[in-house]
Amino acid sequence: MRSRKAPRQEGAPPGILGSALAAILFLNLPVLIIFIYAFTTDSQTFTFPLPGVTTRWFGAAAARSDLWDALGLSIRVALLATFTATVLGTLAAAAVNRSQFFGREAVALPGIVTGIALRSTMGMFDIPFSFFTIVVGHATFCMVIVYNNVLARFRRLSRSILEASMDLGANSWQTFRFVLLPNISTALLAGGMLAFALSFDEVIVTTFTAGQESTLPIWIFSQLTRPRDRPVTNVVAMFVVLIMAIPILLSYRISQRDGETLLNR
Repeated sequence: MRSRKAPRQEGAPPGILGSALAAILFLNLPVLIIFIYAFTTDSQTFTFPLPGVTTRWFGAAAARSDLWDALGLSIRVALLATFTATVLGTLAAAAVNRSQFFGREAVALPGIVTGIALRSTMGMFDIPFSFFTIVVGHATFCMVIVYNNVLARFRRLSRSILEASMDLGANSWQTFRFVLLPNISTALLAGGMLAFALSFDEVIVTTFTAGQESTLPIWIFSQLTRPRDRPVTNVVAMFVVLIMAIPILLSYRISQRDGETLLNR
């Protein structure tokens, strides 16, 4: 029996490939510049080539107590916002998947509109801006990330397995725990990781809901007006990029592996 050869995949045309490489370079060149100037000996200007190379700014960043406070706040906010967004996003996805109602296909608002709306609402009810309001703001837009991941999984999940579980005597909780949750767990994990990364580096919504609190992105933004602190700011920005890359890459890998598993079934 002759084996079928897999069809050859042709590469992209040179014009499209060149445009894609140019776009990637355009998006990542500023990040590369930040990485380079985190090692400069010049504390005020961006001169190239570098007048010298040093790692002393890493020690200067580690000695900043305000930096550690901002980092701790960002991590706490991101963890709580991710948990809240995961719960609410999953419930919203389940409702949209099984029901028909007005606003079912509503589009999420831009971040600046969300921030203004949240600040106006909180001001109207005299809610003091604090850690709580930052978490609410972050959970509001992070919920969309989890919602999209879980809804996509629900739409690929056959309802017959849920009906079979109920027919075999399982109650709603048992069906959720032993049938539904294992099937959506990877979507929850991937969505949660993306939500954490999005919350960790959020600036726009945080600006409207933080009050006197300072998350790490707000701390970086405030340091841009201080020329002598630019190398320290570059060091912190470099670590933010590296920290964010971890959950994003893991989320991509989980989604990719999950897609391959579904195709092989």
